[in-house]
Amino acid sequence: MEEISVRAAVLDAPGTPLRVEELSLQPPRAGEVLVRVTAAGLCHTDLHYLSGDLACTTPIVPGHEGAGVVEQVGAGVTSVRPGDSVVLMWRPRCGRCAYCSSGRPALCDNARVQITTNGLLDGTTRLRRGDQEVRHLLGVSCFADRCVVAEQSVIKIPDDIPPRIASLVGCAVITGVGSVLNVVTDAARSGILVIGAGGVGLSCVLGGKLAGAYPLIVADVVPQRLELAARLGATHTIDSGRTDLEQAVREICPDGVDWALEAVGRAPTLEQGLACLRKGGTLVAIGLGAVGATFEVPINQLVQQEKRLVGSLYGSANTVTDVPKLLELYKAGRLPLDELLGPTYPLSRVNDACQALVDGAVGRIVLDPDR
Repeated sequence: MEEISVRAAVLDAPGTPLRVEELSLQPPRAGEVLVRVTAAGLCHTDLHYLSGDLACTTPIVPGHEGAGVVEQVGAGVTSVRPGDSVVLMWRPRCGRCAYCSSGRPALCDNARVQITTNGLLDGTTRLRRGDQEVRHLLGVSCFADRCVVAEQSVIKIPDDIPPRIASLVGCAVITGVGSVLNVVTDAARSGILVIGAGGVGLSCVLGGKLAGAYPLIVADVVPQRLELAARLGATHTIDSGRTDLEQAVREICPDGVDWALEAVGRAPTLEQGLACLRKGGTLVAIGLGAVGATFEVPINQLVQQEKRLVGSLYGSANTVTDVPKLLELYKAGRLPLDELLGPTYPLSRVNDACQALVDGAVGRIVLDPDR
């Protein structure tokens, strides 16, 4: 197998626009897979890397939420073969460590290699710009028409799943729905507050509705996002740009909510989420923030009111079993993922797509590498 030419969006330095150009992509090595990308979701995490809030080695091809079709496999690959439809996963699992064995593959140490090296599982890259190496973001780099990933970074899915839907399941949906189904232990008897109605927050709404949570309150500063949240199942919405969030929540739940899920990753909203809890309530931090970002926690609230603060990565999901289950729910009409879809942009307009996300786009933006 020889190198092929791929079209990809490249970040040369934080804070600079992406450049769509032709790169060379080496064939998959042992344990790796070449995937033709059919759809790539645009996540706020990508923006963190583009801005420099999260560090990466450049030049690099961003994109970590995607779906595609397997074109080639390296030696030893057994879980997929050419022609299979797959979801790309940015947290590869080894399947053997204590975390994988206990159903928590998002915490697998495999991911540390890809994060620290911006390479694949052996720490190296398959992308080149002439003689220059180009790195892989989170071992995926799906802002491209093709990518090489580790076998552990793909999950086979049914061929009849639309590519845009499949791409969302690889990050936003598994994170949001998973955080409710896997972390909120008594959703059907609890009130839930979701802070942030982007792709992940809206997925939390779908998870809350699926679990029977009431009330299901959503807060955001973009009215159109709140309208979509209501269509997806939110029982109450709060424009937190115009209204004091804690006061508005306590008008609905005088004692506060049992669970607050923060899908923004900012100190002020985390502090608001903690303030909105009732005694014994739990704040679930879902959104990633800038490197080193912190927020203040009133110590006495934790002690005297027994409030709790937990994190949830990748929806605390067992991705191997949870991704197929979410797609089964979608096909059964129980998880209306089509409603999550926002505008679709061609790869050539990736910078316009990023700006739309910054400006508060409604629904998940998806890139089409073929356009």
